Amino acid sequence: MDFGYDTRTEELRARLLTFMDEHVLPAERVAEEQRAALASPWDTPAVVGELKAEARRQGLWNLFLPDARHGAGLTNLQYAPLAEITGRSPHLAPTAVNCAAPDTGNMEVLAQFGTDEQQKQWLEPLLAGEIRSAFAMTEPDVASSDATNITTHIRREGDEYVVSGRKWYISGAMNPDCKVFIVMGKTDPEGPDIRRQQSMVLVPRDAPGVEVRRAMRVYGYEDHSHGGHAEVVFDQARVPVSNLVGEEGGGFAIAQARLGPGRIHHCMRLIGMAERAIELMCRRAVERTAFGKPLARQGVVQEWIADARVAVEQVRLLVLKTAWLMDTVGNKGAHTEIQAIKIATPRTVVGILDQAVQLHGAGGVSQDFPLAELWAAARTLRLADGPDEVHQRSLARRELKKYV
Repeated sequence: MDFGYDTRTEELRARLLTFMDEHVLPAERVAEEQRAALASPWDTPAVVGELKAEARRQGLWNLFLPDARHGAGLTNLQYAPLAEITGRSPHLAPTAVNCAAPDTGNMEVLAQFGTDEQQKQWLEPLLAGEIRSAFAMTEPDVASSDATNITTHIRREGDEYVVSGRKWYISGAMNPDCKVFIVMGKTDPEGPDIRRQQSMVLVPRDAPGVEVRRAMRVYGYEDHSHGGHAEVVFDQARVPVSNLVGEEGGGFAIAQARLGPGRIHHCMRLIGMAERAIELMCRRAVERTAFGKPLARQGVVQEWIADARVAVEQVRLLVLKTAWLMDTVGNKGAHTEIQAIKIATPRTVVGILDQAVQLHGAGGVSQDFPLAELWAAARTLRLADGPDEVHQRSLARRELKKYV
């Protein structure tokens, strides 16, 4: 395994780091001020459009897509360190370079499974950053980390599908630029194979029967910069049969294909968040005095910083190994490692952020530092894409099979 970055990756890293320092990080406060002056908090601040234009000008665009026809043509291993850099400013940087979830996963689905017509109508404007999208899977009334529990019904009537169900925590759906949902539902709820009951269909946001009901909060945050996390009701929403993604009964498999790369992206961005937390800890430690000496000379603070550095290096290597395996043996071959990073990375980063909050005292839980909001985002990722316990259960079973 060679985790040394190749020439192209090093060049992109250098350019992206410069872009972050010169454009993204200075724009964080500007975006906050502009959002406060908007008619709706869900509207996009003008500075975001400026960042996107600059990123495109610099060739820092669609870096996540391995298909060179649509993106930068990078492998998972090449993209991983770039995702980490954008994680330092998770509310701005991923959007600025058109690498923000859930659009990334949706673009991957459309690129891999979409028809020519679907790609022209939805993928092309997503690749251009002209629209946003959402992935409608999670439901309030069932444990929907297990897709076999999904209750949303997709019924065929002639040349149309009729979609009925209630979803929530549908990320990005409050953004007025969100124009389409990829909806997971059951087309064959009584089918003998529980993993062939589900399908995915494309449902335009403005389709009759679609109601974006309310914004769900995450530890009190509405996540305006991410487009929120909405409760969405599909009340007999009708779409053409041509809006089916892939084949009937293929929804479960498509979801699995979507989640593998997405977990790499989430985990590397989390590591970027941890790096920013360590930077803030170090700055605070050298600038703040308590009990007659700088915090940097307090033993417990030194332990926190040292432990944080060790932990970040450990999870980074695990994520890079996983990315390498995905490139070389595929998602199935990297199954154990994909689950391992999903368990280890959010847990590790939450711990680092918690210590950074502690080091900042009252400032750590305030809006004057990004730590509280970063903590909320990292803690949420212990639930998103399946809670820790689901992955622990599956991983343990794979390990135990070796001894049965």
